[in-house]
Amino acid sequence: MQSPIGVFDSGFGGLTVLKEIVKALPEYDYIYLGDNARNPYGTRSYEVVYSFTLESVKKLFFMGCQLVILACNTASAKALRTIQQRDLPIIDATRRVLGVIRPTAEVIGNYSKTGHIGIFGTPGTVASESYLIEILKIFPNLKVFQQACPMLVPLIENNEHNSSGADYFIKKYINELLQINENIDAVILGCTHYALLIDQFVNYLPSKIKIVSQGPIVAESLKNYFMRHPEMEVRFSKNGLRRFFTTDSTEIFDRQASIFFGQDVQSEHLSL
Repeated sequence: MQSPIGVFDSGFGGLTVLKEIVKALPEYDYIYLGDNARNPYGTRSYEVVYSFTLESVKKLFFMGCQLVILACNTASAKALRTIQQRDLPIIDATRRVLGVIRPTAEVIGNYSKTGHIGIFGTPGTVASESYLIEILKIFPNLKVFQQACPMLVPLIENNEHNSSGADYFIKKYINELLQINENIDAVILGCTHYALLIDQFVNYLPSKIKIVSQGPIVAESLKNYFMRHPEMEVRFSKNGLRRFFTTDSTEIFDRQASIFFGQDVQSEHLSL
């Protein structure tokens, strides 16, 4: 029986996470689902994000996935806990849904000497305060400061991430965050899209500030999860297969996805 690992995102950003997971765990089979037709999620209500995310998780379960990773900060912030606590026991208590916020929260304290952390994220992720909640559970003495970046995802999705416009807004958001607190010495790029902007963040952030990008952290967390749960790990098929699905145009998806995933992608259309 084919039991791939499901990776879900509202659009393309989760491909930066899948790229790192495949690099760390290449032998497994993966299905990626991008809900591009209903993207972006970052400005939508909790109820809508939860409904869309649950629909996509159920679809990936139907396709054989025993584990689904919500490689989307907005979905992780607004839908993950409800799905884990309310829906999974009804759907199938043996399956798992994991997010990207907690693995990042579990390590961020190791990057800071001042105890002051910054978060760059979508308006939805920032408004949810999910990072604050998860970080303070693990590192109660840290001070966490957030900066919403509403223009970055639209710039990236329109292939303008290397433009002067992207530079302008990155500098703007950095300045606004550091005006709140100048002692910040570590920042989380709290949207999977932002991995494509890491060079600009490096250029415009003071050199003393460490940048934490989620892909490698989530990949390492998944490896550790499999070591802690061998009974779960044995359920996954290992043929090195990757399948990509989008709820929108496959032609557009393939063109953009190659930028995020770092290699050519051939997707299939899927209706939800």
